[in-house]
Amino acid sequence: MLLALSGVTTALAATPSAAVNTATNTATNAATSTASTSAVLRPMFVLNSQDADVSVIDPATWQVIKRIPTGKEPHHLYLTPDEKSIIVANAVGDSLTFLDPKTAEVQRTVRDILDPYHLRFSPDMKWFVTAANRLNHVDVYRWEQGQITLAKRIATGKTPSHLWIDSKSTTIYATMQDSDELVAIDLATQSVKWRIPTGKMPADVYATPDDKQVLVGLTGGTGVEVFDVSGAAPRRVMLIPTGKGAHAFRAAGDKRHVYVSNRVANTISKIDTRTLTVVDNFAAPSGPDCMDLSPDGQTLYVTSRWARKLTVIDVASKKIVRQVPVGKSPHGVWTLDHAPRQ
Repeated sequence: MLLALSGVTTALAATPSAAVNTATNTATNAATSTASTSAVLRPMFVLNSQDADVSVIDPATWQVIKRIPTGKEPHHLYLTPDEKSIIVANAVGDSLTFLDPKTAEVQRTVRDILDPYHLRFSPDMKWFVTAANRLNHVDVYRWEQGQITLAKRIATGKTPSHLWIDSKSTTIYATMQDSDELVAIDLATQSVKWRIPTGKMPADVYATPDDKQVLVGLTGGTGVEVFDVSGAAPRRVMLIPTGKGAHAFRAAGDKRHVYVSNRVANTISKIDTRTLTVVDNFAAPSGPDCMDLSPDGQTLYVTSRWARKLTVIDVASKKIVRQVPVGKSPHGVWTLDHAPRQ
């Protein structure tokens, strides 16, 4: 199967083993076999925050095929409801870059989106939400047939970081990196419902499948803080020790476990969301940050912020299979061929 990427036609393997280097066939077989369960492997995308571009990786050869310029400081990305576009949020560029997830072609650029550091769609696909990390607000946009219209700009605490929206599309959870808070925003009224103190430098936020508890990674701490949000007022439950610099989450795809990258400790922990305990740990080098996971859950892709690389880890053996050089300060990573997000 051939996939044309920006004038470069790349042979994509019909079977995953074609992507394995001969010298490391045994070690890499598990990792490359997970790039796709179908006959076609789709490209992988890594956001290079300090280079203002995106590295496009061919998962059959593990080569960077091209670099796509974006606005300044692209940090995170998200798939549109119709699954036809990936939206790259360019925080300092005040813009959104839309890319085709299958061909890696630029589709359009939407400007005058103020400081879109983090982004998320509501599960009912009616709302598009961004966190303005520099400007201390959360923006709620209406999403109608691909068009974005600002509905409300909500003043928050200091330095909004990451977002999560509950499964019923009723509540936005946003962490405040510098005022050390978790803030809940009611989507119907687009107003702040409550706020609660957290540990130091809260970053990514993730809710358990039943929406009853919210997990917050403490980049300035040593673990993941858990809050019970099932009642009228939130309640801190506990701290799950994971490692220094707990930062980003990625669901394991089984509706039970979630991974968290510990950026300072250079590790990744696997948390059981039912028991709220760490059930596994493994090494991940050079400031592990955002993650994606292969469809069968056997290969983890993690950006190594300080090494300018995408690190590929075999989950079963906990071994690093390969590292792919990308750009400066790689942050978000994404592929259409992934395990479920919850």
